Amino acid sequence: MTTLSSDPERRLIGDDEHGWCEEGIFNFEGGCYAKVINLSKEAEPKIYSAVNRFPTVLENVIYDEKRMPDFTDGTRTENTRAGYPLYFIDNAVCGEIFPSPKNIIMLAYDAFGVLPPIAKLNYSQAMYHFISGYTAKVANTEIGIKEPVATFSTCFGAPFMSHHPKIYAGMLSEKMKKYGSNCWLINTGLCGGPYGTGKRISIKTTREILNWALSGKHKGTEFYRDPVFGFEIPQKIGNIGKEILNPSLSWKNKNEYMNKQKELAEMFKKNFEKFKITDSDIIAGSPK
Repeated sequence: MTTLSSDPERRLIGDDEHGWCEEGIFNFEGGCYAKVINLSKEAEPKIYSAVNRFPTVLENVIYDEKRMPDFTDGTRTENTRAGYPLYFIDNAVCGEIFPSPKNIIMLAYDAFGVLPPIAKLNYSQAMYHFISGYTAKVANTEIGIKEPVATFSTCFGAPFMSHHPKIYAGMLSEKMKKYGSNCWLINTGLCGGPYGTGKRISIKTTREILNWALSGKHKGTEFYRDPVFGFEIPQKIGNIGKEILNPSLSWKNKNEYMNKQKELAEMFKKNFEKFKITDSDIIAGSPK
C-alpha cells in the first residue's frame, strides 16, 4: 500500500514487489504505483509532490479545463493511479540489498468489519493467512464494484504463483524463524460493523498502529487472544484503546458481530479446502 509505505518516519526502499534472499531483502521495481483518488497535498504531501512532477505517469486521472489533474474526479473510475520513480520520495534510499526484516506486515481490507486493526500472528497463522490472501474488492480498485466484496488471492498475488502455495508459506515460516521476524495482520478496512454500518479505519490510526508495531514497542503490551481466529490483539496502543483495537467491543450488537465473525471464518475455511493442505503446522493457523 503506497500510502503506508511513503511515511516521513521511515526510509523507503520500494513500494511493491520485493524479494527476500539469504543476504537480505531487495526491490524489483525502483518506483511507486499509487492510488490517487481524492489525493490531497495536506493529507499526503510526499505523494502529492511526486505525482505533480515530470515524468510521472497518470492513469485514469481526469483533467480540468486548465489541463490540471483533478484527483477528486472519480466519474470514469475511482481506480486512478500514478507511477513515479523511487527518488521522487525524498526519504527514499537506493541500494541493492537491505537487512532481513524484523517485522512483516500483511494488509487486508476487511469489508465485514470483523478483523481487528492489527493482530499478531504466530508462525502457523502467518502461513495460513499468507496462503489465504484475504481482502476485498472495492470501488477504487475494481471496475463495476459498488459495494465491497470479500475475496481471496493466494499469497496476496495468485497470478504470479507458479508453485503450490504451501511451498511459499514454508519459505516464509523458515525465514521468519531464522531471522526472528514478527508477523502482523493489519486491517485497513471497516471497523464497528460491515459495509453500510462500519466506518473505514483512518489512515492516521493505521499509521500510528503500524509505527507502533515496527518500533518494537509491543514488548510488554497486554494482548487478547481472539477465540475464533486465534491471533493476538493488543489492548492499547498509545491513545488507541481496546474499544477500537478489539472489534467485538466496537460493534453495537455483539451477537451480530459474533455471527459475522463466524461467517468470515467459514469463508476462510471454505477457500482453504481447495489447496488440500494437510500439514499440521499450517492447519494450526486456521480459525476455529
